[in-house]
Amino acid sequence: MDAHATTFGVPSRKMAMWVFIASECMFFGSLIATYLSYEGKSLVGPTPREILNIPLTSVSTFVLLMSSLAMVLALEAVQTGNRRGARMWLGAVVVLGGLFLAGQVYEFREFYHEGLTLQQNLFGATFFVLTGFHGAHVTVGVIWMVTLLVMSLRGQLGPERSLDVEVAGLYWHFVDVVWIVIFTVVYLIQ
Repeated sequence: MDAHATTFGVPSRKMAMWVFIASECMFFGSLIATYLSYEGKSLVGPTPREILNIPLTSVSTFVLLMSSLAMVLALEAVQTGNRRGARMWLGAVVVLGGLFLAGQVYEFREFYHEGLTLQQNLFGATFFVLTGFHGAHVTVGVIWMVTLLVMSLRGQLGPERSLDVEVAGLYWHFVDVVWIVIFTVVYLIQ
């Protein structure tokens, strides 16, 4: 347990993460609102219908959702002192997060070759900013998970450090939930 708790009994680091997540909700909310306000207003193509690869992105979405499951299992393993399980599940989060990022890089590259760039039209500008910032958040999360994995490999991530994993998990789940909203708004509702 965190030595410093809020008056609500919530560890201060956990409360700080919730406050950070609230601010990030506003940030992503403004990016999503911007995307929606400019949707369909591009004067030149390519348009979302012409370019979005929904099957590929559906697989990437599934991969990211499975990483959240792995995160839950990693936290449970750390809390119960299962060092092998913690390593395995943290490694799974890293691999799955990396696969998601690889899919995003592939998609961005394909879009570039098909003529969609940040400067091409309003769709390109809002799409790349929104999904790019999300990808940056996933990258931060993967780096954080690698750090936890290294701590686990060094024997520094026992039950007494489970709050570290729980706070990281809050961030990771937030990134996943944001992606569900982005996937729905950008890819599914056209």
